[in-house]
Amino acid sequence: MVHVQCAICDKIESIEDNSLLAKRLINRKAHSYLCNTCNERIAHKTKKRHGTGKFNLYNSKKKNGKK
Repeated sequence: MVHVQCAICDKIESIEDNSLLAKRLINRKAHSYLCNTCNERIAHKTKKRHGTGKFNLYNSKKKNGKK
């Protein structure tokens, strides 16, 4: 079992060692963990904002100025 901490509410949870999420968190330090409660809350609010029509998703810039 791997102990992980939610980036928003600081809740500590345990996930399986062999799960895909655990492997991503261990191998890629830039990934952060969100508990199910925070993840669902953010997903709900994002869908709500997206439904208003004022939600813009900006793409990151590519290297060498090419898109």
